[in-house]
Amino acid sequence: MGLPAGWIADVPDLPHTKRREILGNGVVPQQAAAAIEDLMNWPTPERVGP
Repeated sequence: MGLPAGWIADVPDLPHTKRREILGNGVVPQQAAAAIEDLMNWPTPERVGP
């Protein structure tokens, strides 16, 4: 996922299903970086030609 081992839920005896629940709708850093780059290149009125 691009995060250090144990970053999400390194809790002893925590079931896998609960670990996934804790993670929820999390976004890995690579996804966030790609989204930001995409948004920075998004067409704006100033960049759109006639």
